[in-house]
Amino acid sequence: MSGRFVVLEGPEGAGKTTLAAALAARAATARLDLLQVREPGGTPLAESARRVLLETADAMTAESELFLMLAARADLVRRVIRPALAGGRIVLADRYELSTFAYQIAGRGLDAAAVRSANALATGGLTPDLTLLLDLPAGVGAARQLEAGKRRDRLDLESDAFHARVAAAYLAAEGEAVRHLNGTLPPAELAEAAWLELVRIAVPEGS
Repeated sequence: MSGRFVVLEGPEGAGKTTLAAALAARAATARLDLLQVREPGGTPLAESARRVLLETADAMTAESELFLMLAARADLVRRVIRPALAGGRIVLADRYELSTFAYQIAGRGLDAAAVRSANALATGGLTPDLTLLLDLPAGVGAARQLEAGKRRDRLDLESDAFHARVAAAYLAAEGEAVRHLNGTLPPAELAEAAWLELVRIAVPEGS
């Protein structure tokens, strides 16, 4: 059986990292071969790009931000994701291309056709088998981060208007492989809903 590519998406503070850990723990209990990755990150090159993207204090153009993201993604897809899928593994990614469409197209205002074309080149056309999108009203994620004492990175510190555009883009996202989940649910309930979706596409019927 070929692998399955599952992506968690949503605005800042939606709970993707917590959900990824919960799904990985369930997969281990169910003896599913699951590999966790994050974006940007997952390879030495991609982790270097992550530091520049999130921690630099210098001004960065929208185009520079886009190409750093895509360089990290291209390396992760080629070196980690595609080999894992070819080996029949489930790959669970914390963010993927929908983040680029939300942040760089909706948030930054870059040309949609150009961004999608560049992303297709970076990924070689690899698309998720399932995208679990955690819906969260604008402002809720930022409030969660402050309450948790999270150190805010360069993107976290963007304007409320920027984050509102990103949240709206996520809410409007649709597609055959996209499943919207209520990001305001308690963590255990959210994990249960996400697990049922993952099992539906990752476990053959009758197994």
